[in-house]
Amino acid sequence: MNTKRLVIMSMFVALAVAGSAFVSFPAGIARAYPIQHALNVISAVVFGPIPAVTIAFVTGIVRVITGTGSLLAFPGGMIGALLAGLMYKMSGRVSFAAAGEIIGTGIIASLVAVPYAKLLMGTETAAFFFMPPFLASSVSGAILGVVLVYRLEKTKVRKLLY
Repeated sequence: MNTKRLVIMSMFVALAVAGSAFVSFPAGIARAYPIQHALNVISAVVFGPIPAVTIAFVTGIVRVITGTGSLLAFPGGMIGALLAGLMYKMSGRVSFAAAGEIIGTGIIASLVAVPYAKLLMGTETAAFFFMPPFLASSVSGAILGVVLVYRLEKTKVRKLLY
């Protein structure tokens, strides 16, 4: 990896952490943090699946350490980033990256969160407890991510990213 790529990935982590501190909204009994999901879509398009997962993982670590996120940040961010990256890589379409983020986080990660929460957090809840907030967060973030990717492609910033 070159230095420029690592610096931009680090900036994405910083944006996700800062965004989670300032941008959230109530989603049922939880809060939705769409900036992480927007950055998952953007990083999937710009870097691909493995770097997108790395960004989500490091963001999760920083959020847990700083107390701005829970352990659910790991499956929620990483599964969506992986599926967004894979779907973009296979299709070359930003809309597929967004769909990957929504399916990965909103559906798959919400189901993974059930045994994960029981094992690591000591909570027993049904799958549908996690699905509405995960879906609200991932849908709003994926839409924002698509808008930002299209806006970035029209600017000089794209030369730095791509």
